[in-house]
Amino acid sequence: MQFLFNDQVLDVGRRELRRGAEPIAVEPQVFDLLVYLLENRDRVVSKDDLIASVWNGRIVSESTLTSRINAARKAVGDSGNEQKLVRTIAKKGVRFVGNVRTEQDTQASNHTEADGQPLALPDKPAIAVLPFTNMSGDPEQEYFSDGISEDIITALSKLRWFFVIARNSSFIYKGKSVHLKKVAEELGVRYVLEGSVRKGGDLVRITAQLNDVTTGSHIWAERYDRDLADVFAVQDEITEAIVAAIEPQLYAAENFRAQRKAPDSMDAWDLVMRALSYYWRVTRQDNVVAQALLEKAIALDPNYGQALGILATSYTFSSHMGWENPTTSIPLAETAALAAIRADSEDPWARQALGYVYLFRRRFDDSLAEFELALRLNPNSSLTQSFYGLGLAYTGRWQEATTAAERALRLSPRDPYWAVYTGVAAYAQFVGHNYQEAIRLSRDGIRQRGDFVGDWIASHIPFKQDADREHYLEGFRRAGLT
Repeated sequence: MQFLFNDQVLDVGRRELRRGAEPIAVEPQVFDLLVYLLENRDRVVSKDDLIASVWNGRIVSESTLTSRINAARKAVGDSGNEQKLVRTIAKKGVRFVGNVRTEQDTQASNHTEADGQPLALPDKPAIAVLPFTNMSGDPEQEYFSDGISEDIITALSKLRWFFVIARNSSFIYKGKSVHLKKVAEELGVRYVLEGSVRKGGDLVRITAQLNDVTTGSHIWAERYDRDLADVFAVQDEITEAIVAAIEPQLYAAENFRAQRKAPDSMDAWDLVMRALSYYWRVTRQDNVVAQALLEKAIALDPNYGQALGILATSYTFSSHMGWENPTTSIPLAETAALAAIRADSEDPWARQALGYVYLFRRRFDDSLAEFELALRLNPNSSLTQSFYGLGLAYTGRWQEATTAAERALRLSPRDPYWAVYTGVAAYAQFVGHNYQEAIRLSRDGIRQRGDFVGDWIASHIPFKQDADREHYLEGFRRAGLT
């Protein structure tokens, strides 16, 4: 569904707001607020309505609510003084008063197949872990509940007989009231895990419920009251219970027991979870904040492999995006990646980070080998799949690169990195001289993130063959971009 007003389009399916052809950056919660106002533009929406629909009933301060409404106004070119689109009705609420027309999006959304039908179920159990709800009443604790969810996703992803939707696509439903059947159709899964976290003092309560969406049944539910020090054991208990519920025969055969290396310091884990909440926003500024938090975590726990791996990936991505000078950022990334391997050689973030560094060091065989090892450790990492596809494309293996990019898109069909995955797929098609498909994919990526541009291609992008570099640059010259 698209809402058109003034010179703007709010595309619900693609979760983007555009003014003309230019995308407008909007925080996810502000986007949800705009959608709700537009869907209910025929009436005044009360504060309680907003809290119930946008914040899922959680306690929200008056200042938070006001700031989000102001942010929504700013996104659509309105202000508190003018109120030409979003109007406050004294003691009643707010209403979207602009002239609006609606259109069904005629293009397939990025989370469905080309025929517009729900994604087909994979040939093995497919599951999505929704972000656990923060029940603490403190927005500052969001990172904690997110971290619980993410660790469960990581643990499940190590099971090769599961198809686990990547974190970024699951997390687009954060803070939204959405029917599980819709989630299942949009992500192409049968099972959905949902839950909540309430943290208070040194105690934490975690509830979890596993649903078979195809039958509408609740397979399993449990509540855990634990000391914070036992939080990792709780994650393992939940993971084991899910495996036992979905595939009991495999559970018995493999005698699975989730194993993970908890960091020595809970404070360090807190910092990493905070860092990830910024890292996944995929902006230059948020990347810098994530790096600072990761560095603090590593100062507390120098052998925290995952923290080192994420930091190394962040440094390399900064170089890849042209945000930082590679002569500075790549050596930092390499140091962190090697330290990650020494700390935990079986951490998929560590292996992915080293593969990414080796790619920019032009050690192509070593890079692909590290990516392949990372994917053996976590076959469901959409980010690693995309980096692997990139490495294959830069070495001229475009058919294999296409397969990897398509898998990244399938694993995480609603992802902040979706434009990156599409860009990898587009470049693979370009290497294969399939220009029309490359153009189509590139346009899809630009619609998602028009800010992913740079002028560092000639000197820094690690093409293996000079002919591939010249081929790529010739395309830019013909487009008048060099």
